Amino acid sequence: MSVLLCSDINLQHLQSLLDRYGLAIEVVKDNEPIPGSFWQPPEAGLVEDTLYIRNDTPVHSALHEACHYICMDCTRRAQLHTDAGGTAIEENGVCYLQILLSDFIPEMKRKRMLDDMDEWGYSFRLGSARAWFEQDAEDAFEWLLKNDLITSDSEPVWKLRQ
Repeated sequence: MSVLLCSDINLQHLQSLLDRYGLAIEVVKDNEPIPGSFWQPPEAGLVEDTLYIRNDTPVHSALHEACHYICMDCTRRAQLHTDAGGTAIEENGVCYLQILLSDFIPEMKRKRMLDDMDEWGYSFRLGSARAWFEQDAEDAFEWLLKNDLITSDSEPVWKLRQ
């Protein structure tokens, strides 16, 4: 199985989703370096309020980096270039939120996101992204709720962490 790439989706769906958070998308030409890519291409990159992707960037990577932007505090967001930083619990919140937001990308949805996370090598102690999300992510849920990023029904509230 191969992961879903940005070239496989209507990028307008991703842009419409990220517009709600004030995050722009810039598509980089094939084989060009991706600005702000911490893990290097084809992984997405972040610089200030712009998410950089290429056609071969996995959708899970684009959403993961976007969720870093959403979940970081204002101070880090103002200085953002490449390394999102953050704590382990924030990283869990990022993973949880990217799963929730995947439902807003028609070509992705939650099941594909969970499968792609496993395929790419995300590591969870219960062995899969699905098991983590369904059985072991209470701390991530509580962190997102406490930071007013989701509702108690796991719905995004469409604002950045303050």
